[in-house]
Amino acid sequence: MDTKCYTQDGTVDLRGRPVQASKTGKWKACAFSGYEAFERMAFYGVASNLVNYLTTQLHEETVASVRNVNNWSGAVWITPILGAYIADTYLGRYWTFTVSSLIYAMGMILLTMAVSFKFMKPSCTNGPNISTFGADQFDDFNPQEKKLKVSFFNWWMFSSFLGALFATLCLVYIQENLGWGLGYGIPAVGLLLSLFIFYLGTPIYRHKVRKSKSPARELFQVLIAAFNNRKLQLPTSPSELQEFEHQYYIQTGKRQVHHTPVLRCLDKAAIKDGNSNADSSNPSCTVTQVEGVKLVFGMVLIWLVTLIPSTIWAQINTLFVKQGTTLDRNLGPSFQIPAASLGSFVTFSMLLSVPMYDRFFVPLMRKKTGNPRGITLLQRLGIGFVIQVTAIAIAYAVEVRRMHVIRVHHVFGAQGDRPHEYILAAASVRSTGDR
Repeated sequence: MDTKCYTQDGTVDLRGRPVQASKTGKWKACAFSGYEAFERMAFYGVASNLVNYLTTQLHEETVASVRNVNNWSGAVWITPILGAYIADTYLGRYWTFTVSSLIYAMGMILLTMAVSFKFMKPSCTNGPNISTFGADQFDDFNPQEKKLKVSFFNWWMFSSFLGALFATLCLVYIQENLGWGLGYGIPAVGLLLSLFIFYLGTPIYRHKVRKSKSPARELFQVLIAAFNNRKLQLPTSPSELQEFEHQYYIQTGKRQVHHTPVLRCLDKAAIKDGNSNADSSNPSCTVTQVEGVKLVFGMVLIWLVTLIPSTIWAQINTLFVKQGTTLDRNLGPSFQIPAASLGSFVTFSMLLSVPMYDRFFVPLMRKKTGNPRGITLLQRLGIGFVIQVTAIAIAYAVEVRRMHVIRVHHVFGAQGDRPHEYILAAASVRSTGDR
């Protein structure tokens, strides 16, 4: 058997058999990006106009509706953590996606029925995130595929923005003028269609083999070993720490992570001659395991830093929508732009920013820095945060101006209220990072 015909990262098909690199994965297996467009259409079809639905149909106060939308959004964005744990520990990404998609589709159908029949109470839904499954379609050990993977998330975002643009421009108008049932029914049908398209590609998908029973177990194993060895002296050279030979990682398809001089207290978990050797129930950890825990702590720090910027985005589907209801949104004598459609300024700007970033900015910076991504992920996040600060400062100035104009003239144009949203769109492309 010629091993060169098969993927080098150990990916398999749905039955657990090695897959051929030429017949599976890569961009042809990422056609399910169309699923993301439909899924985002469904999500933003609910999210972009939910605050108006709560105030106009359920007659909630503005403060209560904004609070409920934020609580719903928080639940939507926190549940992927549970999904990731189930995928990494038990089911794998494909089957976790299958189960969560069925729940998602059921939720959209129930939501459509809820707004169509008065005797049913409204409900909300959230959706699975399969961007990591898309990343599995590219072999990290293949230089050409690894380069393609850098662009994958940018174009994944692009398909997401397409769905969001349709939702904010078309679905919102349908909801407010033709009925909420039709407005929620269209994305529900689209979601079912996209699931059918996704499963058509099953034969060419690549699946990661779970290397351990539970990633969380390895994390706690490192922490416990480091605590048990806390009184031991670290060796002067990192090469003296416990680690497998490089050939082991090649044969098993695992990724070897080299030692870094941060959080040295965790390195004690990989000491060879500690208490961990004396007690077989608590074996020494490897440098790769320790570095994995360091990466988790690093991601937690980044997550904490992004908490405050995330509150800015919470305003787009709540405060900015209610703000839009006070604006002059008339185009001619018979057409009025729905307030929630004003959020399409953000989405449209994102659609322009992604190709510009991927096709112009990244190649230009790649020549100057030598980094395949153009700039590092932390630099990308930092630039995005700076732009977000600028955007919210402009939003403050616009709001002050808006209130002044309304007090004097009792009306304010919709176009004059949008500059901060253009800037927020550019910030999103950079602060989202490459995951």
